[in-house]
Amino acid sequence: MDMRIPGRVIRQVAAAVLIAAAAAACNQESPAEPSEPGCATITIQNNVVSPKHLTVAPGCRVTFVSNDNDRHDMVSDPHPEHTDCPAINSVGVLNRSGQSRQTGNLISPGVCGFHDHEHDSIEGLRGTITIK
Repeated sequence: MDMRIPGRVIRQVAAAVLIAAAAAACNQESPAEPSEPGCATITIQNNVVSPKHLTVAPGCRVTFVSNDNDRHDMVSDPHPEHTDCPAINSVGVLNRSGQSRQTGNLISPGVCGFHDHEHDSIEGLRGTITIK
């Protein structure tokens, strides 16, 4: 007795398995964007960043956490161009207390100044991140 399965049957079964797998994947909730832990954290409270000066290794991402009720828009120096360290501009707006956002990867060695774009004259909201 010949026990071989015709090729078209194998193809049909394989196609059915792939369709079922794709349908199952579509029905699952999409996973949240993976968030890599930052190398360091800067907190904002009472219109002051802490620490004001931070040193990190190349490739680090720094997390900014707002513990303040005011809105803060954390960006790279200089004001208003924000061009010294574009990776810091990824932080952007923190609208409420408890919200946090990360910089992009800080790759190039050097000193990156940052400030709150909306409160650029408040010295307490200025600081530096040294990458070395």
